[in-house]
Amino acid sequence: ILKAFTNLWRNIAMSETQEKLSTLALTTFALNGLFLTVAEQLTAPVGITATRWQVIGAVLKEPLTQSEIARRMGITRQSVRRTSLQLVAEGMLYFTSNPSSRKAMLLHPTEKGYAVVNKISPQHAAFAKQLEDRIGKDKMAEIIDAMTGLRNTLEEIVRS
Repeated sequence: ILKAFTNLWRNIAMSETQEKLSTLALTTFALNGLFLTVAEQLTAPVGITATRWQVIGAVLKEPLTQSEIARRMGITRQSVRRTSLQLVAEGMLYFTSNPSSRKAMLLHPTEKGYAVVNKISPQHAAFAKQLEDRIGKDKMAEIIDAMTGLRNTLEEIVRS
């Protein structure tokens, strides 16, 4: 069956553009997995998960609703809801009312939340430096620009 499926897949005619899109998507999926692995390695010594770091990190600069965090991070609202409620129960986040919505409360980090992120910071900085040293500062900036442009374009296409 596997051989038949493989042969069938090979016979699907794809344009060069389709192949590029497929390669881009598969590379992105692989990168996502690798970034999650790195995040788990960085957060494990502090005793939190990558998902918890992601949710706390999302509100470090400004308070956000659970839905806003989910949209920005590309994760489900249910996952953000579950994680944020755990973080509130553990004293790392707190809710305040939202002037824009009666239902959607805003999440803020507590001092404990900031402290946890600060504990991760040295390992995070060391990994960032290692990556930048291997890629190069200019190339890293180019990759960030390209990925940000791709994300913005995909958001425009999906929303239209």
